[in-house]
Amino acid sequence: MVRALVTVIVGAMVTGVVIGLLPGISADDGWAVLTVAIVLGVLGAVLRPLLVTLLTRIGWAGVVAGWIVVQGLLVWIALQVTPGIQVDGFWSAFWASWLGAILMSIGLWVVTAGQHGVATRHLLRANRRYRRSVAPTDVPGVIMIQIDGLSAPLTRWAIETGNLPTIGRWLRTGSHTLTEWHARMPATTPASQAGLLHGASDRVPAFRWYEKTPGRLVVTNRPEDAALVESRLSNGRGLLADGGVSVSNVFSGDAPTSLLTMSTVRGRRPGPARYLSAYLLDPFGLTRSLVLAAGEIVKELHQARRQRLRGVEPRMHRDWRYVLLRGATNVLLRNLNLTVIAEQMMRGAPAVFCDLVDYDEIAHHAGPARPEALASLDGIDGVLAILEEVAAAAPRPYRFVILSDHGQSQGATFRQRYGLTLEDLIRGQGTDDVVVAAGGNLALVYFTRLPCRVTREQIDKRYPELLPTLTGHAGIGWVMVRSEADGAVVLGPDGQRRLRDDHVDGTDPLAGFGPHAADDLRRHDTLDHTGDLVINSLFDPVTGEVAAFEELIGCHGGLGGAQEQPVLVHPREWRVTDPLIGSDAVHLVLCGWLEQVGCRSSAGGEPPRAPR
Repeated sequence: MVRALVTVIVGAMVTGVVIGLLPGISADDGWAVLTVAIVLGVLGAVLRPLLVTLLTRIGWAGVVAGWIVVQGLLVWIALQVTPGIQVDGFWSAFWASWLGAILMSIGLWVVTAGQHGVATRHLLRANRRYRRSVAPTDVPGVIMIQIDGLSAPLTRWAIETGNLPTIGRWLRTGSHTLTEWHARMPATTPASQAGLLHGASDRVPAFRWYEKTPGRLVVTNRPEDAALVESRLSNGRGLLADGGVSVSNVFSGDAPTSLLTMSTVRGRRPGPARYLSAYLLDPFGLTRSLVLAAGEIVKELHQARRQRLRGVEPRMHRDWRYVLLRGATNVLLRNLNLTVIAEQMMRGAPAVFCDLVDYDEIAHHAGPARPEALASLDGIDGVLAILEEVAAAAPRPYRFVILSDHGQSQGATFRQRYGLTLEDLIRGQGTDDVVVAAGGNLALVYFTRLPCRVTREQIDKRYPELLPTLTGHAGIGWVMVRSEADGAVVLGPDGQRRLRDDHVDGTDPLAGFGPHAADDLRRHDTLDHTGDLVINSLFDPVTGEVAAFEELIGCHGGLGGAQEQPVLVHPREWRVTDPLIGSDAVHLVLCGWLEQVGCRSSAGGEPPRAPR
């Protein structure tokens, strides 16, 4: 009741401002303004659900056109039927609707900012039909939220600084505990999600890689490539196979319901899903999110300027593409993900896995521990708080698991430090048949004219100065290459390490890269489509800094620093008995937990019991 009253009051104030500013609309008195605000609210509540259904059936053209004109149509009807209001025609109402939507979004944000439960109440109202139609069950469901790029050390720090109050409360009350795990190289989202969701991280050697036989570069954030890779990963028994829901992931985990997921986006039926149509046409959906995204863009411009004026180092130029991307990920996508997860919870989904990329994107460009990156965690934590409230009204009890896929390590980029890219350095040695696939501070190098895996001896014969140049460069920590005589060998500036027996000549090139470095490289040497050369940047164990081979201040992919230290926050009674080395190990633990609570069948067993 209070929410409705606040909405009417703000709506009346906005309507008065709009009528005062725009020609073609007039009101006899304040009562007419108040009346039209009430009429518009009633029309929206009654007609908008019907319009969502109708326009969804028409298709994308109907939904997009509806988003543009529906609010204008409702405003025009409200103005026409309200006594004491004069309007020249539809277009006056159309422009009034957009100005009003912007002012209403700002007004409600100002009035409701910081108020407990506002977003939750809206989500519950939007999904009230499921509260009536979905029968309850005692079988718990599990909500798995991946905070992309968040390391365990930074999680602890963010809890202390108050950026993750919900997770902090869970840990302090003893409902949850925090476990650090090791992300095996490559520490990337596709590789980790291949493990987390399918238990098959060994099919993904990097974020991008070259396949010699078809002669193509595979980039896992492209839908067609993500679908190709998932076809190699899937055995039909992924993490979400038994009625689970995949939201905003790279791979689906064999979920029967896959939404906003890269690998399945092209396999969807044509036309918009109802959840997306509802979000677009909801006044608390896209229009409001666009207004808030504009605010996020203004904040980004201010924060980037502040970094420049303060001389913060390392830093990078944050161009207009990232400015728009930040608005999209930190507001639009986050709000859409929240809407989708809440709906699935009210439908009684047994398991949901969603990747929230907000922090990762900002950390790439600003730095993983910078104020703007930490501030993004406030918004993510707010999502967790809202989902916790939604769970209290859902048809089944829900448990929450929060995890990351990798961390991030910081440092000035290779190009910033040395004035050239890694590809420039390699091509400067006379190579004209090379593909350099870089991701973070890891690069896979392929000699495209030579089939299969090229050996050290072949490289030395064709390009005798290449390996000495690479290993002697200050920005390169080590180079792995396959030798005909010694198998996989790791080369450094003052020595080498033979991986088959860990024999070291001179100075160990893996010294300082952590206790898992040799095992990670032994594994990586066996992966399909790994590079002829595998190159890792420098790592300073004192500062924890690396030098990314792409233009990102915060990076991940190779070895060195917090990028290898993701986090797992889980209910305390769900035990982790062994060290978690690699995302495949985490997959097994997650599957075990789902089986334990009864929302996943064991291999070959009966499917989980669904809500009645």
